Amino acid sequence: MIYLLLPAYNEEASLPKLLPKIAARFKEKSVNYHLVVVNDGSTDKTGTILEEYSAKGDIPMTVLKHEINRGLGETERDGFEHISRIADRDDVLVRVEGDDTHDPKYIFDLIDQVENGFHVVNTSRFQPGGGQKGLDNYRTIISRLANLFMKLVFNIKGVKDYSCGFRAYRVSVIKDAIAIFGNGFVQLRGLGFTTTLEVIVKLKLMGCRFSEVPFILRYDQKESSSKMVSSVTTLGYLVMGILYHWPFGGWKRQYNGLNKLYPQNQELAVAQYNIHNIRRSTISRIGV
Repeated sequence: MIYLLLPAYNEEASLPKLLPKIAARFKEKSVNYHLVVVNDGSTDKTGTILEEYSAKGDIPMTVLKHEINRGLGETERDGFEHISRIADRDDVLVRVEGDDTHDPKYIFDLIDQVENGFHVVNTSRFQPGGGQKGLDNYRTIISRLANLFMKLVFNIKGVKDYSCGFRAYRVSVIKDAIAIFGNGFVQLRGLGFTTTLEVIVKLKLMGCRFSEVPFILRYDQKESSSKMVSSVTTLGYLVMGILYHWPFGGWKRQYNGLNKLYPQNQELAVAQYNIHNIRRSTISRIGV
């Protein structure tokens, strides 16, 4: 089973274009799937549109709702936890955007790489054949610099595009990450779009295998306003770098050895490092 996680906040203009594309792609492939949308306190017609599509029954869909806008971090956390509860370990979870900038045609490229043995597969603008349309020079330069910073600070093997959330995960690693990190799987959920990076940093700590597929970011198709506050997200990246490298109980030190044990024996790794059996440092409890 393929589970799609779609965070949505004020996407009334994008969803009527995106949802039929998703349905058509899966119908073409004759693959079972289930769409989980987390409506993050939308104030436009997003909720009504989702209700209409759900009532039609053309798209197998569950809609989770936040009464108020809680931000991407809590939205992703709730979606990950929901799918983790209902999915099997061998299922695949694909996180998609709700603003129609990520073409669903790439979903099966991601899934194919997961089936090839990778735990996490990223879409990447920076792989050969990848790119972006609709971003001005300022945004392009900022994006490049941000990804260079992330590579220098976190250096995840197999990843070039650190800030794109369009990814596929083997559900087993999401289940195990929640068991290991608990509510701290998305620890910095109040700091803008930081969660997009934090999720793969936590999975790196577990020793997960990463790969990427090239894709074209279609920012020229975006009709809703950007939800990202650059200053808050930048602050989040800096805070995460400190939490990751902090010598007195930072993430790397707290979970030292996990990246070697988990690929060898997932069950033993979860038993040894899970939230109930490991005493987390103060810095690992910030915001949790």
